[in-house]
Amino acid sequence: MEQKRTAEITRDTKETQIKLSLNLDGTGRSDIQTGCGFLDHMLELFTRHGDFDITLTCHGDTQVDYHHTTEDIGIVMGQAFTKALGDKRGIIRYGQFLLPMDETLVLCAVDLSGRDCLVWAVDLPAAKVGDFDTELAKEFWLGFVRNCPCALHIRQMSGENTHHILEAVFKGAGRALRMAVDMDPRHRDEIPSTKGAL
Repeated sequence: MEQKRTAEITRDTKETQIKLSLNLDGTGRSDIQTGCGFLDHMLELFTRHGDFDITLTCHGDTQVDYHHTTEDIGIVMGQAFTKALGDKRGIIRYGQFLLPMDETLVLCAVDLSGRDCLVWAVDLPAAKVGDFDTELAKEFWLGFVRNCPCALHIRQMSGENTHHILEAVFKGAGRALRMAVDMDPRHRDEIPSTKGAL
């Protein structure tokens, strides 16, 4: 019987209280309540396009802004992926997706290497979408890669509409991570590294 690749994480600070459950081998179901409508939307897209099941609640200091909420959810999401992946035995490890969203084209590529690196080559024309500070999208992915150590490259090839660009980022990252965490049927009992560890 295959082991379930799931995780439950709780993080409680003076700035945010977060509960998250993750199933890597889901169907894209989500129940996400962050206190920020735009962030909810982005994470629902990430969940659906990654075929992950995610339940998430966050109570943050949104009376200040969405910085702590966004960054801390990235941290917890990274922790959940790390826990669910275990020793990464049998995973494909690498994933990439080139995602078009109308006039926008974004490349997302990931290596679940155990080393944290974010390459963020994204030009966001607008400082806000609704009441969400768009610069916080990078803070989310920084929190993620620092807690699920991986090389994550997000490169905008074209795009003029900030909503479209960020939507392509979250959809593309979900698709790339889906590919990377999938099991390789030819190497199910192997760590995908010549070092024997990731």
